[in-house]
Amino acid sequence: MASTSKVQGPASYFPSIEKTYGQPVAHWLKILDGLQDQKHMAQVAHLKTEHGLGHGHANALVAYHRAQTPTSAKLA
Repeated sequence: MASTSKVQGPASYFPSIEKTYGQPVAHWLKILDGLQDQKHMAQVAHLKTEHGLGHGHANALVAYHRAQTPTSAKLA
């Protein structure tokens, strides 16, 4: 039986984020690289207010970015 693994978690939002905002996910992750000193919800708020992302999309990007970032960079 062939297993087709469907993308789950925050990354499942990526196709919609790219379609809705016209930027690749790498663009948003680069922005988040510059916000590593901020807490999760502050990063979400920045994406919403400065870039017009919806809450769910902003939260998915931040959650994914924080999961990929070494623990020492997430002290905030």
